[in-house]
Order: sequence, then C-alpha cells, then structure tokens
Amino acid sequence: MNISDLRQEYMLAELLESQVDSDPMKQFSAWFDQAVETNEGAAFEPNAMTLATGDGDGRISARIVLLKELDERGLVFFSNYASHKARDLAVHPQAALVFYWPWLERQVRVEGVVERISRARSLEYFRSRPRASQLGALASRQSAPIPGREALEKEYAHFENLYADTSVPMPEDWGGYCLIPDRLEFWQGRRSRLHDRILYVRKPDGGWRIQRISP
Repeated sequence: MNISDLRQEYMLAELLESQVDSDPMKQFSAWFDQAVETNEGAAFEPNAMTLATGDGDGRISARIVLLKELDERGLVFFSNYASHKARDLAVHPQAALVFYWPWLERQVRVEGVVERISRARSLEYFRSRPRASQLGALASRQSAPIPGREALEKEYAHFENLYADTSVPMPEDWGGYCLIPDRLEFWQGRRSRLHDRILYVRKPDGGWRIQRISP
C-alpha cells in the first residue's frame, strides 16, 4: 500500500469565530457532548485522548489515556503515581492533550499545567469504578518491568482473594491529575485542507484571547 495515496476530504462542518463560546471550557464541553451523542453504538471512545509528557532531559513520550472528569478548571485523568507519565509530571508538571473525533472531522489540542487532585476526590472516583478495575489498579505496578503475563494475573488473583469479602482499598500510589489549560485549539476539517483552527490563549488577567490560525 502506498501511504501517500490515503486521502480524505473533510466537508462535514465549519468553525467560524462567530460560532465559538468566549469560554474555551464551555466550547470544549459542547464539542465533547456532541462527540458522545454522535458516537452512540460505535466502537470509539470519545473520551480517549493522547497525553504527551516530558522528562527532565526533554525526552517526550505519549500515550492514550481516558478523560474521566471535566469542570470549569480543567480536565482530569487517573494514573498510578509511580508510572512513566507520573515520573515525567513530577519533574515537568506540564503536558499536552489531543482529542480526535474522526466521525466529526474534529480534533482539540489542550496544553497546560498539571496538578494532582485531592485524595478525597480520587477516592470518590475509585469507588465508582467496577470492582475488577479496582483490583487491577492494585495488581499493576504501572510501567514497572514484570517477568510475564502470569505474574500480573497472579497478583490480581492474590488481591481478588484477599478482598473477596470486603471493599477494595484504593492504592496509596494511585490517583488523579487535573490539566489546567492555558492554550486550547479547536480544529475542524475543511475541504482542500483549508481547515478551520480557532486558538484560545489564556491572558495574564485570566481571560482568553481568541484568534484564527492558518491551517
């Protein structure tokens, strides 16, 4: 297959300055809700996002994580605090997110500072997870080398038996992060690659500057 032959025209919608909210979080929420509504019955996860982090040497890494909470302050995801991403964030507490919703021909880029959320808030979310996911969080030493799949399944079975008759405790080294945006870009695919790109940049007074940028 010739990769250069893969091509698609984008023509579902437009994105004009007159159409966007003055608050980028409200604009994001509107787009996210539409992504969820139009994805009903499909195999995609609208809350899947690429998370890019950097370490102290400037080495960048990226992975897909899931958005689990959204409020006026920022976007929340959860992780083991000993994971690769957590080690990056400990030395460089800034990150970038990318959402891609191909069925809407849209993507959103978000950049900002990342902070841990409170343990109480993490615990509230942990208790809402399926029991199997709770046990998985205990069994996995995220990003650490293991000798094989069997070792992971043995750990899971251990905690499954240990907490067979009681609630599963949240691991001490597990919890949430909130990315507090200072830049958000809304991208709408358009015909002839003349895409619409609306950029929000946080101003020193806390407000937002909105501008169109070239595709």
